[in-house]
Amino acid sequence: MSLKAIAKTLGLSVTTVSRAINGYSDVSATTRERVLAEANRLEYRPNALARRLKMGRTEAVGLVYPLQPRVLNNAAFLEMIGSISCELAHGNIDLLLVSDKCETQPPAYIRLIESQRVDALIVAHTLEQDERLSHLRQHALPFLALGRSGQASQHAWFDFDNYQGGVLAVEHLARLGHRRIAWLGSSNRQMYVQQRLEGYLAAMRQAGLPCPAEYQRRVEANRRAGFLATRELLALPAPPTAIITDCDALGDGAANALQQAGLLARVSLIVYDGLPVDTVIPCHVTAVVQATRAEVGRQIAVMTRALMAGTPATELQVLWQPTLEEGETTRAPWAP
Repeated sequence: MSLKAIAKTLGLSVTTVSRAINGYSDVSATTRERVLAEANRLEYRPNALARRLKMGRTEAVGLVYPLQPRVLNNAAFLEMIGSISCELAHGNIDLLLVSDKCETQPPAYIRLIESQRVDALIVAHTLEQDERLSHLRQHALPFLALGRSGQASQHAWFDFDNYQGGVLAVEHLARLGHRRIAWLGSSNRQMYVQQRLEGYLAAMRQAGLPCPAEYQRRVEANRRAGFLATRELLALPAPPTAIITDCDALGDGAANALQQAGLLARVSLIVYDGLPVDTVIPCHVTAVVQATRAEVGRQIAVMTRALMAGTPATELQVLWQPTLEEGETTRAPWAP
């Protein structure tokens, strides 16, 4: 069904019908309602390619993600991507995924910009000195960083207060009387990993608690590594009475190791983001909670659309606070 058919039925010009459908202000509200009602009755669907060419926009956003760590194996990350995609789709905007690691030059996300295939970029898992952000600042295309960096004042970003999350976990365990608190963290270089560790270390110092090197483990962020690292912690001459993990995969591995050792009801455990939805652990873990992935996705989509509409990047810098959700896996220290 074409614009000409709608125009003929309503006795209007094709130009008026086109401007009504595209929301131009010089078309009266009454005429716009008539046009939209008729377009709906005739099941009219605009030619997306022609519309994009006319508006000079692609109506697509690229999401740049790292190959390492393997973020596409992370159910929480995939859920967040799904939420962003759904929210953008409400505005007829497509979401494209592109890896930031490629053997060819220039990087894939730069080729997207130069070929004008996206209107904006979302950059996931930032580093303190992030080459991607440095490259993007040389281009006119707006971008939103998921996480802060050393250049955070110069671009739009959305982040959680990861430092405070580490503090919340330690303070909760210290109030329960724990002194031997171990940290089981990811080994990758992303900013959020370092921020969470720094929060743990600062809170331990503030509480006057010992923090020996053997209580700090940095391993690959997966269940197996979390399981093996927890077994090593439990084998220490003075094992920790509590463990904090900086992600759900490590938390699931730790919980399984504690359960296998018969210590899940004795050694306290706090997991960032809680346990994965497919965990076999039958209890509700104490967790540092950031927000639901649906909430995060909506926020990121709103900020991305604002960037595309011309909102200055410095007005789009949002920091959300985590909370501690007490579950069944924290209690006063157990004395063997």
